[in-house]
Amino acid sequence: MHALLLSDPSRILAGAMLLSIVTIEFGGWFVLRTSSGAVAATDFQRSFARAGHGHAGVLVTLGLVCLLLADASGLTGPLGWIARLGVPVAALLVPGGFFASSAGRGRTRPNRAFVLVWLGVASLALGVGVLGIGLLTG
Repeated sequence: MHALLLSDPSRILAGAMLLSIVTIEFGGWFVLRTSSGAVAATDFQRSFARAGHGHAGVLVTLGLVCLLLADASGLTGPLGWIARLGVPVAALLVPGGFFASSAGRGRTRPNRAFVLVWLGVASLALGVGVLGIGLLTG
C-alpha cells in the first residue's frame, strides 16, 4: 500500500477547508431556524439559504478531491495554483453570494451581491477546466 502524500500547499488548503466545515454547520443551523419559523424569512430567503448551504457542502467536498487530483496531475506554477484554488474559491463565493444577496428584512429578490455567485461559477469552471486538462495531458 502506498502512502498518500500531499504537497504543502494542498495540505494547508485541505486543513483550512476542513475547518470551514464549522461555518457550513452554522449555515445548516440557520437553515433549520428559518425553515422552522424561528427566524423570520421570506420564501425567497429560505430557498437562497438552502441553496447557499447545499452549494457550500458540495463545493468544499469537491475542493478536497481536487487538491488530491491537482497533486496527482503534476501541474506546477500558475496552472497548479488555479487547479488547487479554483474550487475552494468557488466554495466561498457561491454560498456567500446566495447568503449575502438574500440578506435583509423581507427581501424577495436578490441584491447586487448576487454577482458573487457568478464570480464563483467562473472560478469553479476555470479550476476544474485547468485541472481536467492537466490530468488528461499529464
